[in-house]
Amino acid sequence: MTQDTALPATPSATEPAPACVPVRIFHLQPGASVVELDTLPAQPPPVGFYWVACTRSALQERLAEFQQMLQCVTGLQLVDLHVTDLLSTQLPSHYDYTSQYELLVMRQLTTTEGTAEQPLPRTARGGPPVLRRIETSPVGLVVFDALLLSVHTEDCSVRDSYAERLMAPPPLAAVVTEDEAGDVETSAETLVCELHVNAPIVGIRLPTSPPDLMLRLVNHIVDNYLELRRHLSHQLDHWQVALLNPRGRFNHWSALMAARLALHHLTEICEDQRSALQAWSASLELGGGGNSPVAQRELELLRVRSRDVLEHIERVSHHVRRLEQSTEAAVQMHFSVQNNRTNEIMRVLTVLTAVFLPLNLIAGIFGMNFEFLPFVDKENGFWGALVVMLAIAAGLIAYFWRNRYLARTGRG
Repeated sequence: MTQDTALPATPSATEPAPACVPVRIFHLQPGASVVELDTLPAQPPPVGFYWVACTRSALQERLAEFQQMLQCVTGLQLVDLHVTDLLSTQLPSHYDYTSQYELLVMRQLTTTEGTAEQPLPRTARGGPPVLRRIETSPVGLVVFDALLLSVHTEDCSVRDSYAERLMAPPPLAAVVTEDEAGDVETSAETLVCELHVNAPIVGIRLPTSPPDLMLRLVNHIVDNYLELRRHLSHQLDHWQVALLNPRGRFNHWSALMAARLALHHLTEICEDQRSALQAWSASLELGGGGNSPVAQRELELLRVRSRDVLEHIERVSHHVRRLEQSTEAAVQMHFSVQNNRTNEIMRVLTVLTAVFLPLNLIAGIFGMNFEFLPFVDKENGFWGALVVMLAIAAGLIAYFWRNRYLARTGRG
């Protein structure tokens, strides 16, 4: 057996953690504890399974070491095509498999700027910072029988946040007996408790298998999109109020167009994620889980979790579609409001033209350069013409007002 390959040691609790450790290794023992290792494992775990999480650059630089580790722990290595997929930053969410392992790629939100990776797509976005957050990078998850290999972005946000939850001390360490286990509500978490009777309650927070851990990581990725949709909704609501303000002037058209493109991009991401997870769920149904009660319960747990993740993806997709529709409706209503304002202005100008037209006619008649004109020699001719013109103007204004040509619209 080959020697363990040394990797950067994990920082202790007293030392400040670095920005991102390239490689972290965990040994998960469901119903017991989680141990973080300093070196790559060199043999199959006696109990539980391994979680090896690394950055994309670390996998590229130490590919031979990782392939050797997989050979020692699982008895096989990654296919070259799958290695290329794991190292690619332009790959959409998708699912693939071999007879020995499964590969699931999910795109996560990129939370740091200036990394070496180039998310897909690279579109110049203006407007508020929430739009600049809609950049994604792939996270590769390779599922073996006793090992989960996850390849993350350089910031490792998903890995570190979930690892922190795994390593957190449990709030309670009560023991679940066989009688109490029968009364536990059947949910995704309590199914784990049923699998490990007489185990501490800390075990119900631990994944029971590499596929279970994979689904939890995917759920963590999708939850970030749920958080993003709230920020998007708040920003778009603010713009909709500005669009529907008849007295305001909307000057954020470029940002609004960028938001529409971002929503289209989110829709495509959700479709790819749903297709990939549905393909994995279909392979889970075809593969089966054995005939033992424990295997059947583990399979049921995976089904519950996969349906839960799919429901989260559907929620994000549904909310994005609603935001797109409401944005389109707000833009259309904005132009309708502007058209109504233009129509009101043109109506007022038309009425004023109709009022002054006879007045201009009278003034033009008396302004002709003829030697003899009626009423010109009269002492009160000017005042009489002025009174007639004012009477005509008042009569026309009253007529147009009565017929609501000058009435304000849009006020209930």
